[in-house]
Amino acid sequence: MLTDILQPVPVSSIDDVLSIMTAIDSCLPDSDGVKWFNRLYLQVTRSVRQAINPPAFRDPRFMSELDVVFANLYFAAIAAGDADASRAPSAWRPLLCARRNCGIARLQFALAGMNAHINRDLPQGIVQVFEDLGGDPISDQARRQDFDSVNELLERVEGEVKADFTVGVIGVVDVAAGRVDDITAMWKVRAARKAAWTNAEVLWTLRGSHIRSAFFDTLDKSTGLAGRGLLLPTMIDNLPT
Repeated sequence: MLTDILQPVPVSSIDDVLSIMTAIDSCLPDSDGVKWFNRLYLQVTRSVRQAINPPAFRDPRFMSELDVVFANLYFAAIAAGDADASRAPSAWRPLLCARRNCGIARLQFALAGMNAHINRDLPQGIVQVFEDLGGDPISDQARRQDFDSVNELLERVEGEVKADFTVGVIGVVDVAAGRVDDITAMWKVRAARKAAWTNAEVLWTLRGSHIRSAFFDTLDKSTGLAGRGLLLPTMIDNLPT
């Protein structure tokens, strides 16, 4: 159970985010698929932290705030669905339901978490930060450039951890790695983050409209549908008899 670790949520700094992610990584066994998304996210957050101080962004305050708000949405989702996956947002349910399936590779779990977090949570996080700090996602090109600059960082970290992640959660090298590569090719972080910003623009435009909640609910559910596709078992034929 992650309840004790997530007790301080929501947090207010990147250092607090890193502390909780590190505790999750230490707490969860290798057989838990959530661990592999969390580990990827932990390494990305460490890299973002280094880029913020000293600043590599035009608006480090915006990027720092977005990092914290974004992470809190992840913490809230796994807290809600830790004991009962049906209580989590639709986008997160595939990962939380399949987290102990030994026929799924670590990389698939990591991608499924990225799918839920970027496609569902990121648009919500972007809007929240603009509401807190001012400006808007439609006209603020400087912040958009900062946001886009993270793509290279994400792709670099994804490449660095891929060798460690292309194994099944039972710790056996995935001999069906070709199938995992096919799944990876289907999901690209750069395209997902571009779509997330566009969806944030839509949410921003729909503020005050009853259509906004319907749009976000549809986004949540469609993200969950994509997550189920990312988590199709690849190691069924490799399990010990």
